[in-house]
Amino acid sequence: MCVENTPPPSGRLTRRGVLAGAAALAGTSAVLARTAPSASAAPGGPSARGGDLVVEGGRLLDPLTGQVTEDAVVVISGGVVRAAGPRSRVGKTAPSGVPVLRAHGKWVLPGLVDAHIHLNTAAEARDAVLKGATSARSGSTNFYQDVAVRELARQAPERAPRLRAAGIFVTPDLGDTILADPDLAPLARLRNGVRSPEALRRVVEINLARGADTVKTRVNERAGLPEQDPLVQVYDHEQLSTIVAAARRGGKGVLCHSYSEKGCHDAVTAGIRSLEHGAFVGERTLREMRRRGTYFTPTLTAIAGLAESSDPVLAERGRTYLPVLKRAVLAAHELGVPLAAGTDSSGGAVDPIGREVELMHAAGLSALDAIRTATTGAARLLGFTGTAGRLTRGHAGDVLVVDGDPLADLGVLSRPAHVVRAGFPVPTA
Repeated sequence: MCVENTPPPSGRLTRRGVLAGAAALAGTSAVLARTAPSASAAPGGPSARGGDLVVEGGRLLDPLTGQVTEDAVVVISGGVVRAAGPRSRVGKTAPSGVPVLRAHGKWVLPGLVDAHIHLNTAAEARDAVLKGATSARSGSTNFYQDVAVRELARQAPERAPRLRAAGIFVTPDLGDTILADPDLAPLARLRNGVRSPEALRRVVEINLARGADTVKTRVNERAGLPEQDPLVQVYDHEQLSTIVAAARRGGKGVLCHSYSEKGCHDAVTAGIRSLEHGAFVGERTLREMRRRGTYFTPTLTAIAGLAESSDPVLAERGRTYLPVLKRAVLAAHELGVPLAAGTDSSGGAVDPIGREVELMHAAGLSALDAIRTATTGAARLLGFTGTAGRLTRGHAGDVLVVDGDPLADLGVLSRPAHVVRAGFPVPTA
């Protein structure tokens, strides 16, 4: 069936209804109702005002420079850092009557960034924040729940990470996702699934009309399903180029699920923004990524999780893929390919982004460079430079307080003592 003559989807007609349905599925409706956003805080509008807080007494790490400031003070007003530095310089500027978080004997870092996570519910979103991810990029959801989570983050920032939503997966078989939007219904009659240029463009257009910030697609089958072969290619270079071109017309980039070297190369040369997983990416493709500035989000946590699976096929796959992927990560780093940390958490379980940082280090990165993949590096990929990844004037008041030196023990990142989101301390209960 041809969808070429179907008019573009109307964002004005159905976006609000789709968002309402997504919010109901994600469980964010009640939270959004309690926050009572004004008209100025509609989807795409300004965020709710953040909190006021002073974090004082800890050792402050700046991931960009590697500088450690002893007895530091961070002043947050309206959810934004107004000053950060040694007490001798910044302490005098701290306002009186503002809540104080005492971090004596602890280390203070910017909140971490999870560049590949699947957040389907309000509970998952809150869990991600509690585990240190104060900013994130969605790896897609089935029914636009990530768009609703993004709105939750804008209205109640302590309940969800600052999010780039991907909407629905651009994949050959949409399955029940065909029910996510009435404009997807005509695609149900396609015998070969979402493969023609018209169908590929249609799914991208609908995603963008519903407010997606980025587009997620695939070049290979999934590693997490034992019946699939992740080295089998499902889209070719031409199809991937069609997806990328459609996304670019809307001013958006594409993240691409990938495993095989040929698939990785086809995706990168088609113009994707970031390569996801990429276990068997080769030097030829890595050099092309460096030339183009394409990011690599290896999701080591997800591959390590396969090795622990009770399914023997998945366990063997994880044991085989993990060392290969670690070598690819180190090769990418040594070639100068930009890296971003992502857990690929899904299915109701949220892995701490700190675990991904540990695995980056285990792959051969220094502790500081590993931290950068979840701070300054991931922030650049998501377009959050100047907002996330550092605690300097003008950046978001997203703070991670940990009990030890992360440069000596990255494990502390997975066990935050305190998390602050937009100036609001996040309650643990």
